[in-house]
Amino acid sequence: MTYIPLQKISMLIILLHTGYDAGIFAGLLHPILGLDHLLAMVTVGLLSAQLGGRAIWTVPLTFVSVMAVGGILGILGFPLPFVEIGIALSVVALGIALVSPKKLPVWLTMVFVGVFALFHGHAHGSELPALSETFLDVVAYIFGFLVATATLHLIGALVGQSLESSPRGANLLRFAGVVIAGVGVFLVIGL
Repeated sequence: MTYIPLQKISMLIILLHTGYDAGIFAGLLHPILGLDHLLAMVTVGLLSAQLGGRAIWTVPLTFVSVMAVGGILGILGFPLPFVEIGIALSVVALGIALVSPKKLPVWLTMVFVGVFALFHGHAHGSELPALSETFLDVVAYIFGFLVATATLHLIGALVGQSLESSPRGANLLRFAGVVIAGVGVFLVIGL
């Protein structure tokens, strides 16, 4: 029986997250392998389910759309200050939004997630893998991180809808918000 040592797996994950691959594969993995991105993307879906109604699709669609703009700005080298702190703060703020008993209006939530999406997109774009030599590689990378993000939003929304259907589940969703915000605080401190 052949096995891959844990050390090699962790190195592979680090290499993939830091941009040593090109195209759609790198784009798909970037949002999934970064804890900050992963938590923010899933939490956007959870929050959209918690808000309900049309927010279930407008909030994630806003995030993905603005993230695409941020990604293009990052690829073009447009400077955006405080990207990493913006990403870490997005995890804190989204976690707090899940916990908050008073919900923002949908339009304001869309603005709120849009601002954070700009930071996430810029990070994805500016970390375009060095092996992306052709326009097709760049397009595939962008497509990959948009698809991964939308998928994480969908997972969050489905889990959120399931949890929101019962009082116990709604409380669990709020507890998840506390945990997510706490992890975000550690991410901020780590910067």
